[in-house]
Amino acid sequence: MPDTDFKIPFYAKTTIFFVGLFAFITMLYIAQSIIVPLVFAVIIAVVLHPVVNFFVRLHFNRVIAIAISLLITIILIVALGTLLYSQASKFSESWPALVDKFTTAFNQSITWSSGYFDISPRKIHTYITDAKSDFLDNSSSAIGQTIMSVGSVLVALFLIPVYIFLILFYEPLLLDFIQKLFGEENKGQVSEIVTKTKTVIQRYLVGLVIEAAIVAVMEIAALLILGIEYAILLGILGALLNVIPYIGGLVAVALPMMIALATKDSAWYSVYVLVIYYIIQLIDNNYIVPKIVASKVKINALFSIIIVIAGNALWGIPGMFLAIPILAIVKLIFDHIEPLKPWGFLLGDTMPQILGIKTNRLKKIKKILHAEN
Repeated sequence: MPDTDFKIPFYAKTTIFFVGLFAFITMLYIAQSIIVPLVFAVIIAVVLHPVVNFFVRLHFNRVIAIAISLLITIILIVALGTLLYSQASKFSESWPALVDKFTTAFNQSITWSSGYFDISPRKIHTYITDAKSDFLDNSSSAIGQTIMSVGSVLVALFLIPVYIFLILFYEPLLLDFIQKLFGEENKGQVSEIVTKTKTVIQRYLVGLVIEAAIVAVMEIAALLILGIEYAILLGILGALLNVIPYIGGLVAVALPMMIALATKDSAWYSVYVLVIYYIIQLIDNNYIVPKIVASKVKINALFSIIIVIAGNALWGIPGMFLAIPILAIVKLIFDHIEPLKPWGFLLGDTMPQILGIKTNRLKKIKKILHAEN
């Protein structure tokens, strides 16, 4: 009986792919309490790797070098957390006054809109009252879920430093495992890909941290100049939200605009905040990101929005912050593996020339050459 090659039909391959993808996403969702701290630890470990190497070059023992780098990181994070907590405490103390100002401004807006659109103020108040009661009912259950999740958050905060230390300590073992996984014949190519990808990822993540720091300084300075209250808190939150593309930027500018509207006598301060934040975004997009974060890992807007929404659906708020760095790492890996380069190109923001434009240019060149002949 002759041997025949068995080929899987296209519909079977497609079915297997989607079933596998569904199973993979399901595992990511079920194991999020394990995976999310581990992903944070990997990203921080990649950022700290150059710092560890710096101390090793100073003839520190590797364990001591990792411990010093981790201690410095913890001190910086605790200092930032303490600053945010102090600012948030001041904000919470003045919250009742802000609510009163919001209420006054809101009532004035209702009076104006009812007269302008010819709508009864009573209908507007009824709609708002119903919406507020629904919000309070939903928020009470959300608060209960949040209290229940505090324990898991504390466990994650304890595990992340342990993960970081172990990842940095076992880095040679992990790299050697990756090389052996792809066989001895591909060792040179795998080693080159791992080295290049690790270097670019480090530069990208370090650039992301520097970008956040620069944006925070600019936003804090702008809010202080305008005399907006809680400038430090709003500036740092805005820089952190800036990591989330498009969606984060909208939330980052909405918060100081609302504070300006509630604390200032003139509504023009909200407009000033909007204009200044727009200028900061222009500086960030046209100078800071290309020069510091590096344009090699820019993700196009379509996939940025999709991955942020998917990250929120999968892992909540941590997923929104992790979405773009993870996608950037995936794109870098795709860009350095020949069969996967088309997928890396799809994720990027390099626009190919339109075929019609190229054809018209060729026709013009042919006409010029024909005229010369």
